[in-house]
Amino acid sequence: MLYLVYLVNGGYVRAVQRVPTTALVTCLLVLGALGTTTGLDGPGRGVGLLCAAVASVALGVATTRHRTAVLGPADRVTLVRCALACGVAALTADSFSGSEPGRVLVGVAAVALVLDWVDGQVARRTGTASGFGAAFDMEVDAFLLLVLSVDVARSFGPWVLVIGAARYGLLVATGLVPWLRRPVPPRYWAKVVAATQGVVLVVAAADALPAGVVSAALVGAVALLAESFGHQVWSLTRLRAVEERGPSRTHERAAR
Repeated sequence: MLYLVYLVNGGYVRAVQRVPTTALVTCLLVLGALGTTTGLDGPGRGVGLLCAAVASVALGVATTRHRTAVLGPADRVTLVRCALACGVAALTADSFSGSEPGRVLVGVAAVALVLDWVDGQVARRTGTASGFGAAFDMEVDAFLLLVLSVDVARSFGPWVLVIGAARYGLLVATGLVPWLRRPVPPRYWAKVVAATQGVVLVVAAADALPAGVVSAALVGAVALLAESFGHQVWSLTRLRAVEERGPSRTHERAAR
């Protein structure tokens, strides 16, 4: 795995200049390594390749929108995380066909969570934080939580899917209610909540603790997620109310 990080951070990215191609090849490297290690079945290979293709296209669109021609140091770490998330999706799909890739899945997901901390440190220490990098990081987080929640839901019930579906539910809501798209002030607690979701899901997938303890942890994770998203919606509602009152007060003063 460290060798893969070296390839992406070294001459590998310079040799493959186009970001979508870089993303596709990186995902294929991870899937190839997992195929050699676990022998991915047809469903796993299919889901993995589909995720790799979607990630490649999505990165192409995102880099065009953000006018980003080259991945920064932190973005390359996030790209490895993206490839690992595709690997977790492939392993999850395999588990539905009777395969038991539990330990490998947990290991890959755990490395992806650690790299989530690493890419933030790299961005800060190299001064390369960007809007593209933040968006890329957030979407990889959301996708990893989605596939982990699908795996954990097999053992603890469909309600666990709330954790993975929350981000995508918010995207649907912003499409229906445009003012929800407005940015909100950064909140450190939101990062803590996001990290907690990943840790709890990995622990649940590991099946190393009593079911009652894991169920309680999952319920707590859902509660934290509800609070975080609720706070975001509440903040946007207050901002909208203040903006709507502003013009009317200005008009009243002018009338006087």
